[in-house]
Amino acid sequence: MKHDPIAQSETVGEFIARYLADIGVTTIFGVISIHNMPILDAVARQGRIRFVPARGEAGAMNMADAWARVSGQMGVVLTSTGTAAGNAAGAQVEALTAGTPLLHITSTVDLGFADRDRAPIHDVPRQPEMLKGISKAYFRLWSAESAIGTLTAAVSAAISAPSGPVALEIPVDVQRSTTVVPTRIIPPEAQSPRASDRAIEALAEMLREAKRPMLWLGGGARGAQAEAAELVKRGVAVVTSTNGRAVVSEDNPANLGAYNMVPEAQALYASCDFMLVVGSRLRGNETLNNAMRLPRPLAQIDAEPSQGGRNYAVELFVHGDAADTLRRLLTLLPEKLDVDPQLAFDVATARATAEGRLRAQMGPYQVLADALVERVTKGRHPWVRDVTISNSTFGNRYVTFADPRHGVHALGGGIGQGVAMGVGAALASDGPKAITLIGDGGTQLGIAEMITAVQERAPLVYVLMNDQAYGVIKNIQTAQYDSRYHYSALQTPDFAAHCASIGLPHVKIDSVEAFGATLDEALAAEGPRLIEVDMIAIGPFGETFSGPPAGAAGNKV
Repeated sequence: MKHDPIAQSETVGEFIARYLADIGVTTIFGVISIHNMPILDAVARQGRIRFVPARGEAGAMNMADAWARVSGQMGVVLTSTGTAAGNAAGAQVEALTAGTPLLHITSTVDLGFADRDRAPIHDVPRQPEMLKGISKAYFRLWSAESAIGTLTAAVSAAISAPSGPVALEIPVDVQRSTTVVPTRIIPPEAQSPRASDRAIEALAEMLREAKRPMLWLGGGARGAQAEAAELVKRGVAVVTSTNGRAVVSEDNPANLGAYNMVPEAQALYASCDFMLVVGSRLRGNETLNNAMRLPRPLAQIDAEPSQGGRNYAVELFVHGDAADTLRRLLTLLPEKLDVDPQLAFDVATARATAEGRLRAQMGPYQVLADALVERVTKGRHPWVRDVTISNSTFGNRYVTFADPRHGVHALGGGIGQGVAMGVGAALASDGPKAITLIGDGGTQLGIAEMITAVQERAPLVYVLMNDQAYGVIKNIQTAQYDSRYHYSALQTPDFAAHCASIGLPHVKIDSVEAFGATLDEALAAEGPRLIEVDMIAIGPFGETFSGPPAGAAGNKV
């Protein structure tokens, strides 16, 4: 008998819950509201998707973002209209910065009142404009009949290169409406731009002529691990952005890692005669505000055509998917490039020198950082970091991890997202606990989400570095504002008391020598744990961190 693909009637809320489950969504993060209850009631009744109730929409968005980065799948977050959607906005900016494949389903008032400033509550006349500003794409579900098409368009946009967060706005009366819907749901496939053969041939010619070629890998290269590793095997050296770390193993001696701005890196660039940038924006915080000199000629591969030459002029721009482009490039290259045999040694020397200087900058915290290095990489733990002095000092570069998906940090520089990101990363991990580095200042912005971690029994360990201040702000005030410490002093909570009140096991240490054993105990235990590091008792870093280095504006060659 011929199958009838349109054979059942259900509410849009029920269809959305079924659609998401059918395309493989296993987890949704969010906050329940009267304006999203038709969807969440269906999610609960169908019982196919885990709903994680965050304490706020910003936390839910950060959780979904980190979940997507670690799992490699599309994250899903569900918010309500108006203020609730606005609460998630800052966290969605972070997902936009990271290019995270994420579907943000939010609501709006009944269709008859939407965009007219007439509803009794929750109405935001320019909510679509807000969502468009923080999204890769924006959609509104106008009618029950168009649910299949609008959902497919939103999911396809989220997962297709260049991926990013997509907002899907659904009026609450549309969620409740009933219609005949498809019984068969086929998951959309990610669409990727294909580079032209001529562009790849030109790129291959540049590489064949280079004697000291370098590869700069960004977050957009995360799906090209095998191809990037093969290029390095054939003789190309590599450096990464912080979001491109571990695309090529950080144990590889030809990998400079994210030591991309140190003097040794700049000396290395000066000795190279070609650089290929893959999936990176070459952002100012990693290029001395684009004043750092990079090797010439400079070529770039990116799935987003508008990124071509945006921050550095390029001799060749190749618009294409990173993995596909590199795979086709390799077919045009010899098994071993005719490169300077000294190149890999020079990279290893530069990295060793940079790491040695960084160890001196850590002071007593080198012991703590080494304990993390030992455990994070070998244990294959997700390594999540908030914006803290500790992360800027050692977390972003020194602590290595085994897989590019294991690295999660606030790329946009927004403080206070680490607590929630740790939850999302932990729930996405298929084994080892997530280790999450946070500071006392940032923690106060997202402290309520520790309750979510406890409720969900998230497998994670928080490492809370407590200096009882906005430490980096205080250091900048010392360096640039004649030690005028306005607003950087904080009334710091008693974290032990807070943890006791929510059932989160807590240990405070005042010696870095105690850290390794304490971390091992926390990793071996069930559920979340918090280790508080008393930085007042331990003392300062060997060198004060007072913000990222700044380069001279205007020099972009």
